[in-house]
Amino acid sequence: AGMNGTAIENFVCVIYNVSFMNCTWQVGKTASGDTQYFLYWKTSRKEDLTECQNYIKDNCGRHTGCRFQNVTIEKKRAYFLVNGSRSGQNIQSHEKMIMLYKIEKLTPPLNVTVNCTEASHVCEISWQPPRTSHVKRHACFKYEIVIENK
Repeated sequence: AGMNGTAIENFVCVIYNVSFMNCTWQVGKTASGDTQYFLYWKTSRKEDLTECQNYIKDNCGRHTGCRFQNVTIEKKRAYFLVNGSRSGQNIQSHEKMIMLYKIEKLTPPLNVTVNCTEASHVCEISWQPPRTSHVKRHACFKYEIVIENK
């Protein structure tokens, strides 16, 4: 239902700093200035949809994103629905299923230390894995080290 071109476009979510998530979108091509969008989500079929509590707004006051806190990735997938209204008219809805672990931006490794001995020209570099809410095995991480001579 709803007029063509009124649904949101380019819906993207990113999880960062372990438990924060931002979802953003662009207003539909034919959406007018009085169009308002609403984001709902859930992480299991048994749950009811929950509306965003912290919208990101554009200059017209339209919702163009949502900020979430205390997000956990333990339930691997989430279902998102963005619908809207405009002066009592229906707006096309947008639905998306996202595997949450695929959208997490990991923090850098922790406690990076470098110990070099000038005599032997040997350096030892050590670190701890990044903080994450869902990876329990440290062997799951792969690291890349770039060494530049200065």
